[in-house]
Amino acid sequence: MPATILVAEDQTDIRDLIVLNLSNSGYAVTAVADGIAALASQNEQASDLLILDLMMPGLDGLEVCKALRARGRSTPILMLTAKATELDRVLGLELGADDYLTKPFSLAELLARVKALLRRADLLRAAQAGAQAQSGTLRNGDLEILPTKRQVRYRGEEIDFTALEFDLLLHFANHPGHVFSRGQLLNAVWGYTHDGYEHTVTTHINRLRAKLEADPMRPQLILTVRGAGYKMRDAPQ
Repeated sequence: MPATILVAEDQTDIRDLIVLNLSNSGYAVTAVADGIAALASQNEQASDLLILDLMMPGLDGLEVCKALRARGRSTPILMLTAKATELDRVLGLELGADDYLTKPFSLAELLARVKALLRRADLLRAAQAGAQAQSGTLRNGDLEILPTKRQVRYRGEEIDFTALEFDLLLHFANHPGHVFSRGQLLNAVWGYTHDGYEHTVTTHINRLRAKLEADPMRPQLILTVRGAGYKMRDAPQ
């Protein structure tokens, strides 16, 4: 069965071009012209991946993304934006988007991102299936991670994480003390390496710290190794 992709883009020429190239690549594509239709389509049949334009009539891409995440949907979301400011990109990631492309973009880059996001989703499902046979809990001081349930407790309190936040935290927890560059984390967790997008990792690191650190400006769990990257502290003995 081909992966199903919803394209929500109000500019007809861009929408048609995206649909044509995705269809030619073997995906089953549905297209809508606004955010309301995009949200409604997911009530009927959840897609394997969503491509949302940031600026759409009715509901914009950020509002659609926020609504789906509030429902507990972890469908990969690729945001398209004509805005190039750091604030717009960070806001999209904060609301749960998995990746973004700034217009104008190359169709080759779009297809590469789609492939990476779908591959990551497949790997996640495989990991969840394999984890069913495991009952172990990962611990690092007051941090407890239950991989099979995708749950995190810190100092006895359960904390909610987005799918990407959890995957990033789990990657660190599986390799305590190991230093990863942003490029390595981008490849391991997001499924691709692309120059210029390492700040996506930085944004998610900051979100982990905001949820887990008493003082995010002086982290004790997710540490910065100057000039090298990030690591989770070694688990206390």
